[in-house]
Amino acid sequence: MHQPSRLPNFPKRIYSAAALCVAAIFCVSVALAAGPSPAQSQRMKRYALIAAAQTAGPSGYHLIKTIPIPGDTFWDYLKFQPSTRRLFISHGTHVVVVNVDSGKVVGDIGGMQGIHGIVLAPEFNRGFVTDGQGARVWIFNLKTLKIIGSAPADKDADGEVYDPESKRVFTMNGDSKTSTVIDAKSGKVVGHIDLGGQPEFPVADGGGHIYANLESTSEIIEIDAHSLKILHRWPLAPGKSPSGLAMDTQNRVLFSGCHNKLMVMMNADTGKVIATAPIGQGVDATRFDSGTNDAFASNGDGTLTVIHEHSPTQFNVVENVPTERGARTMALDPTTHEIFSVTAQVTRIQNPPPHTRPFKMVPGTFHVLVFGK
Repeated sequence: MHQPSRLPNFPKRIYSAAALCVAAIFCVSVALAAGPSPAQSQRMKRYALIAAAQTAGPSGYHLIKTIPIPGDTFWDYLKFQPSTRRLFISHGTHVVVVNVDSGKVVGDIGGMQGIHGIVLAPEFNRGFVTDGQGARVWIFNLKTLKIIGSAPADKDADGEVYDPESKRVFTMNGDSKTSTVIDAKSGKVVGHIDLGGQPEFPVADGGGHIYANLESTSEIIEIDAHSLKILHRWPLAPGKSPSGLAMDTQNRVLFSGCHNKLMVMMNADTGKVIATAPIGQGVDATRFDSGTNDAFASNGDGTLTVIHEHSPTQFNVVENVPTERGARTMALDPTTHEIFSVTAQVTRIQNPPPHTRPFKMVPGTFHVLVFGK
């Protein structure tokens, strides 16, 4: 039986950290000029000192700046819109919208219960937010950033993807082991798929196919976006409990971030595991940058694993970039190649109620981390 190839070692490049120090100083200057509170000033100084202390490693990625975000509810997926420079942050019961250039909050979309995924359909001027607690998908206007409707979904609606080929939104309903399919133009539910396992993150290939991780069965499934039939079901072994999923659509490579600290690279046409790479602990999101051929895994242990694709069959880990503990989700700017993540300080709760988190966020510590070269 063919064994997935292990990764060769490639020469590493070292980059200067001077630009990072300048960026850190600039970040503090801007924040203080805007008149933050004393507590915010202290936090910004602390984050900037952390940034200045870092040195750019072999990947060239390092912390450029941080952006403070109000609120003390927990977070999940991020979505970046390059045309508007807006970062959409799932923040408990609402979506916070931030301009990453100015560092200012430009919108707040509220009225939801317990949200997770965010996808955008710019041709219809719509965004879609999964609400796992409310078993709904909320629809908002991309220009006004106001809720304009909703559609029913199954319990634990979590990850989602917009397929521009079929013009449909596919939600991944974790505990329900299903997908709800919504027509993006009308906002109406047009289908329902039994997935046969608990799904996590999905991706679309732009050609009418949806791929999704099944966390409970350690598989990737392929769905026909039009017929809504499951075409293939492929094992991820040696990967276990997959979460994040990204795709190199040109070379047909899937990048699945698994909780046994592996990134699994799979051929999207054959389901063959091409290679594996070690990543950090607690991965939640993966991304692929077609401009640099770099794949990323954001890990809750405070690392960002950078993997370079030399060819559709040859990959190597370039670096585990230091981030902050809890920075497990991310978004990518395909133009500037910057990476965005979020995290906060947390404290333990003594004797928490059943089925609740054993910790809480420290108020005033939630922030965006911006990484670049």
